Amino acid sequence: MDALELLRLNLLSPMVLAYFLGIAARLLKSDLAFPEALYTALSIYLLFAIGFKGGVELSHTPLAVVLLPALLTLALGLFRPFPAYLLARRFLKVGREDAAALAAHYGSVSAVTFLAALTFVQAVGDAAPGFMPTLVALLEVPGIVVALLLGKRREGRLGEALHEVLTGKSVVLLLGGLLVGLLSGEEGMKKVEAFFVEPFQGALTLFLLDLGMVAASRLSVLRQVGLRLVLFGVGLALFHGALGVYLGLLAGLGVGGAAVLGAMAASASSIAAPAAVRIALPEANPSLYLTASLAVTFPFNLVLGIPLYRALAVLWGG
Repeated sequence: MDALELLRLNLLSPMVLAYFLGIAARLLKSDLAFPEALYTALSIYLLFAIGFKGGVELSHTPLAVVLLPALLTLALGLFRPFPAYLLARRFLKVGREDAAALAAHYGSVSAVTFLAALTFVQAVGDAAPGFMPTLVALLEVPGIVVALLLGKRREGRLGEALHEVLTGKSVVLLLGGLLVGLLSGEEGMKKVEAFFVEPFQGALTLFLLDLGMVAASRLSVLRQVGLRLVLFGVGLALFHGALGVYLGLLAGLGVGGAAVLGAMAASASSIAAPAAVRIALPEANPSLYLTASLAVTFPFNLVLGIPLYRALAVLWGG
């Protein structure tokens, strides 16, 4: 399958098309809008399902198989905030708080990007290890913690923000779902398979429709910020993505797993990081970090990044 065919396959997937439908709806000033309750319900469903299915796979995966990928993913999570922070300070020329806020987003992970990458590699016939959701959980928190420390906020606020991260819905649902799946195993999955497996792709498609509308609402801010933020978001995604692919291959994840880890590393958080930054770095500009995450890095990864990381995995792993 050549590069153009892979790109076509990705662009014509229901999830990517739904994302662009959301953008079009907002640009056309449609009255389409998701109720807040529906957005919350979809995010809860997706996060728990990711963790649960990963826990089921983990229940019959030997520790020796998971250990090296887990350690390398943890190291990746601790490293990613530093280039994001330095690039924000020197290239974007923003203050310490804004740089730390950007580092928190680019040090964490987008669960939706992970799902889109996993769907893509499966569609092209690659296999990704079933314990990949475990790596999502490992990549979610450490980078946010490091970024908040870089922000050098007062201890009280830092402690409150760390509590927000560790008890926030994304971490609780991912880790909680992982534990439920690990303890219940395959027998537990059989009981709820009709709810957590078959409808999953449809729920993800609706979620991306809403994200498209959110991203479109940030386009006006993007025009104000300028080209530097686009270069920042795309350049950082490419650097982190290539690093993730290399570590994935080093960990023995195969082409599919390395491509997914690359997409995870290239992503920017849209759930956990905004909540933590809101508390720990209240002076940081939300338009800056939300626009970079949702209107630059996420669409780039969704459209071009994921096929590119898979191509790198094939090139380096072949």
